[in-house]
Amino acid sequence: MVLKKLFSRAAPPPLRLPSGSFTVDREGTIVVSTLPSDFPTALVREIGHHARETFQEARAAQLPLNELIVHYGGLKIVARELRGGALVFLSPVTPISPARSAGDPSL
Repeated sequence: MVLKKLFSRAAPPPLRLPSGSFTVDREGTIVVSTLPSDFPTALVREIGHHARETFQEARAAQLPLNELIVHYGGLKIVARELRGGALVFLSPVTPISPARSAGDPSL
């Protein structure tokens, strides 16, 4: 019976990979966002927190870090330091490139 209950629940639909950007200030508040409204705010806050924390740790270690690029599965995250805050760009990475035609000179 327990297994039947476990597997009878509908699985939540997978999240679409976002495309957009957001800015967080030095306190971690989301200032501006162009991400889709259905993308979880908690996830945006977490990404912003990790970006800010990485820049703060680099500054404390006296390492010149202005930009951070992370490839995470099918998602590319680019973060730029903004005086204690961060500007973060999220974009899906498409592993399949457009098919080349037979007449393409770059073949």
